[in-house]
Amino acid sequence: MPKSPAPPSAPTADTVRRLVASLLKEGQGPGDPAGADGRPGPDVRPVGEAAAGGGHFTWWVGTRHVLRLAPDRAAAVRLRRELRLRDLVRAQLPVAVPAGVAHGEWAPGLTYTLDTVVPGGTAEEHDVSAVGEADLAGLLTGLREVPARQAETLGVPQVAPRSLEALRRMAVQTAGRLGDADEFDPAGLQQFPPRAAVQLAVQPGSAVLVHHGLTGDHLVVRADGRVRGVLDWTDAVLGDPAEDIAGLAVAVGSPAAVRAATLAGYGARPCLRGLWLARCDTLLRLAAALDGKDEGPLPALRLQLGRAWEAILLERVTELRSDSDHDAADTDADQP
Repeated sequence: MPKSPAPPSAPTADTVRRLVASLLKEGQGPGDPAGADGRPGPDVRPVGEAAAGGGHFTWWVGTRHVLRLAPDRAAAVRLRRELRLRDLVRAQLPVAVPAGVAHGEWAPGLTYTLDTVVPGGTAEEHDVSAVGEADLAGLLTGLREVPARQAETLGVPQVAPRSLEALRRMAVQTAGRLGDADEFDPAGLQQFPPRAAVQLAVQPGSAVLVHHGLTGDHLVVRADGRVRGVLDWTDAVLGDPAEDIAGLAVAVGSPAAVRAATLAGYGARPCLRGLWLARCDTLLRLAAALDGKDEGPLPALRLQLGRAWEAILLERVTELRSDSDHDAADTDADQP
């Protein structure tokens, strides 16, 4: 059988500069000064390397644009799908999504997108204010209102919900090892007995459009705490809304995430499911990093663990039942 072509090496600054110079056409503009090395064309700086499993190479282009290049064909498919999905969700959301300036192929079969920068910092740099929590609530509401059938026609995949029972079992095993390493108190998982994991199973018919990557780096947050944009829609799926609640718990803390989800109309069950997805996930990620199986920086992973394990009153006052979670406890009391 013929071998698949080897993926190209990471793009160099010269490769990126030549590409964007042909796209911007204007040459140097007020937001695109000459390169720091004195060469003509916009200044280009790498943001990060492609993530394992098909992320993308990301470069700042001057001060007004960002360029993303797919490192493999699977990532190229997601990048092309993202362009169409952003147009679909833009009208539903109260926060900005990146606007494309140009797209095409930077190598055979490998897509690039040149987008305008959404101004602001990140949730890693700025705390989200109470008004910012309302912005997050609008984000979750807007995602739920995106027509699933339209998203499916764009190629957004349907993903089955994860088993919280299986995730809990792995977290219990991991918590013991982290306890031995003085990284975590395993007693915290006593709040989450096996029957709770069963009760927090996904209810039928609850699938919605899920961003599936609401990390602190993907939330554009201003210094005043308002959430003004959401980046990187390449991992979006149709699935469990608790996954986005979990992402917010890790990015901005469990109390803020649950308050935002409650404002968006989610009851106790999806809120608590998201909370425990986040808590179990952060335990497993930290353990993997300590074992050398994850390249995530330990300080950041410890910070994320702390955010996910912030206490909320909802988990203390809610008694889950097997029926649907009607109004499920007044969650305006989600204070730590």
